[in-house]
Amino acid sequence: MAPIRLVSGFLTVGFWTLVSRLAGFGRDILIAAYLGAGPQAQAFLVAFALPNMFRRFFAEGAFNMAFVPLFSKKLEAGEDARDFAEAALAALAAALVALTVIAMVLMPWLVLAMAGGFAGDARLELATLYGRIAFPYILFISLTALLSGVLNATGRFMAAAAAPVLLNAGFIAALLAAARAGWDMGLTLAWTVPVAGVAQLALVWIAAERAGLRLRLRRPRLTPEIRRLAIIALPAALAGGVVQVNLLVGRQVASFYDGAIAWLAYADRLYQLPLGVVGIAIGVVLLPALSRHLRAGDAGAGQAALNQALVVSMALTVPAAVALAVIPGPLISVLFERGAFGAEDARATALALAIYGLGLPAFVLQKVLQPVFYAREDTRSPLRYALWSMLINAVAAVGLAVLIGFSGAAWGTTLAAWAMVFMLWRGARGIGAEVALFPETRRALPRIALASALMGAGLWLAAEALAPALATSGLRYGALAALVLGGAAVYGLAAVAMGAVHPRRMWAAMRRPGASG
Repeated sequence: MAPIRLVSGFLTVGFWTLVSRLAGFGRDILIAAYLGAGPQAQAFLVAFALPNMFRRFFAEGAFNMAFVPLFSKKLEAGEDARDFAEAALAALAAALVALTVIAMVLMPWLVLAMAGGFAGDARLELATLYGRIAFPYILFISLTALLSGVLNATGRFMAAAAAPVLLNAGFIAALLAAARAGWDMGLTLAWTVPVAGVAQLALVWIAAERAGLRLRLRRPRLTPEIRRLAIIALPAALAGGVVQVNLLVGRQVASFYDGAIAWLAYADRLYQLPLGVVGIAIGVVLLPALSRHLRAGDAGAGQAALNQALVVSMALTVPAAVALAVIPGPLISVLFERGAFGAEDARATALALAIYGLGLPAFVLQKVLQPVFYAREDTRSPLRYALWSMLINAVAAVGLAVLIGFSGAAWGTTLAAWAMVFMLWRGARGIGAEVALFPETRRALPRIALASALMGAGLWLAAEALAPALATSGLRYGALAALVLGGAAVYGLAAVAMGAVHPRRMWAAMRRPGASG
């Protein structure tokens, strides 16, 4: 499989996403230490989820999935892509200002839609206050996402990938300052959200200007191109809405179990680390690449890009999923159990993490397969599949919660993710040659699975041997590091020995020149 620019772009996005996820992980460690799983933590997590939900719905989901292919094809054809980007920016900004005003008025009802279990207690008032402070973040982060799409389409990934670091670094600085100065933790977190949004927008705006892609703010107009963008984006928006409904079902189920919203959120943060580094990075780089190959009529390059994305993503994701499923207890206990976050919280969070781990490859495969549809401006098929996955999630989450408690929400998310992958794969095979697997890919995938299984067995045995050290203050951090690094070494050696990965080819692909800055 010939190395292509996909890997260099993936490494750029993956590195900065890793930095952001680690910073976000540090943020959540501090929130857990200072607030535990108490009312303030739950109220803030719901309030912060509101602008993030609409962000994924409007910007990263619907708008960018429609905008990036159209913008990339205009670039490939030598058309006026900047004028189109400015028109899209104006339309998105106008819609977001209107949405923000409406949300501020309806905030109590939005909170209840997210967490019905808050009704009648102090969490509702807190979440409403925090939500009104944090919600304007959606305007800044959505415009950031559009400008990021412009940069990514031109092969410039660094600034867009680095922008999320500012949010999490801001949270860490604010939490430490609040602890030192005695500020209200909840209010400090809430005010940090819009301030960080302004910083993120400034970063990508400056990067776009330096790249010669300066965009002017202008009056929004419903031009034929914007109408076309809206027509393509609408099914993607509905599909994004379905994804958010899946999350909403999980939060609703969790809101009726004291502490469960926080347990699921902390587990989500840990599994989002590999998901962000691998899945999001692959999706960000793959969509504009497939769009350009389609516009150029180069089906072979599109097939090579998707096969390479599949092997790279699974080589990194499958072992991570096995680790999350095999040693969730040591991971959560060592990383989170301190201060207000006790042993019961750690056990419940570890259970959720193990379940999410089983779904991790599915979440990443969605990021690999969805660009096949979006690059063809087909947003209706993913919507249809998402509606089925929503039904599966709702039935599983609510039905299982009756039997096994809050973890039913995590099971619903995982089962729905695998169902979505099955439908995307079947649908993609019918619309393009990109999903045809190379012989090398067919050989690599089972070997990756076998190497991961060997690693899982090694992790289980090592965790048993290191159990006393993992429970001892002063030793547990070193023991966890040894456990993780040992597992990575076992997997790496097994994967190379079995021929699942080829270091020389990966190194050649990493060194291949490409516009990834």
